Parts: sequence; structure tokens; C-alpha cells
Amino acid sequence: MSDRGDAISPEERAEPVDVVPYDRRWPETFAALHDRLTVGLGDLAVGIEHIGSTAVPGLAAKPIVDIDVVIRNAGDFAPAAERLAGLGYVHLGDLGIVGREAFRAPAHLPRHHLFVCASGAAPLQAHLTLRDTLRADRALADAYAQLKRDLAVQFRNDRDSYTEGKTAFIRTVLLDVRDARRRSQRRS
Repeated sequence: MSDRGDAISPEERAEPVDVVPYDRRWPETFAALHDRLTVGLGDLAVGIEHIGSTAVPGLAAKPIVDIDVVIRNAGDFAPAAERLAGLGYVHLGDLGIVGREAFRAPAHLPRHHLFVCASGAAPLQAHLTLRDTLRADRALADAYAQLKRDLAVQFRNDRDSYTEGKTAFIRTVLLDVRDARRRSQRRS
């Protein structure tokens, strides 16, 4: 499990892994893409979320904005995919993660990865939990940034190994949050 998935082109896959310091323009890039998607999807999108490392202020990341488009339910996927195709997005399937459909972005737009998830879907919840946990815990975000920098050096020309190298960290964060919620519910 990665924080963004694998919705990349063969050209991007061939690029070296480049983790850069946080860029204050990433939220602006997201906002512009958000506006475009809002117009293009209309009421099919019940939410459009900035996810992944570029959504965490101060976190080093690959300079590619990750976005989850939230639809009401799986029945809204076909019309959403049709509208996204009209905007130039290419559907890539779920890429092995059930509950999340990946799309390749048009080349003329700022670099981003786009996913469509039904409201409440497990991949959406994982994306939001990771983002919100890293936003709330600077030390954890710093540890994640260091891991990513180390992996980018170790696997500079191997994106799959870079992504896989983050898996244990991400799973641990998600399990720790789940366990903390369960303990809190038992105390209530």
C-alpha cells in the first residue's frame, strides 16, 4: 500500500525518484485542479480531496499532487468516468486496490494523480487518515520525510521499490490510528 498508488505513465515510471522539499505552491496547484474537476464533474463529485504528501504542509514529496474525487456510491462511477474522459483523463482501472479507480491526468495539466472513490471506501479512508495524521503530528511527518529521502537515494531508478519501501511505515500509521480509535471507544 502506498500513499498514492501507481497511476503513472511509462515515461514517469522511467524518471528517477525525486523527493523535493515542500513547495508552498502545491495547495495552489490542487486548488486550480479542484476548480477544474468541480466544473467538469458537477454534482457527481461530493468531495475532492488533496491527499498524499503534497497535502501535508512542510512534508518533502515527489512534486506530483495526488487527488481523490469522492462520489456518492459505486453506481456514480460510470458517469464520473465518462466526464473525466471528456476532460482528458484516461481510466487505468483499480491497479490492484479495490475501491479506488485510478486515472492518468492529461499531459497539459500540472502533474497529478487522480483517483475516484465512493464515499466511505476503504482506500479513501486510508488516504484521509494518513494525510490527517501526518498533518497533526510533525515528528511523524518528519520521520516519513526522512524515510522518503532515504528511499529516493536507495531506489532512485526503481519507483516500485521506492513505493514498496514506504508500505510498512504507512501500514503502521494506519494501524496505530485504528488501535487508538478502538481504545478510545472502549473508554467511552
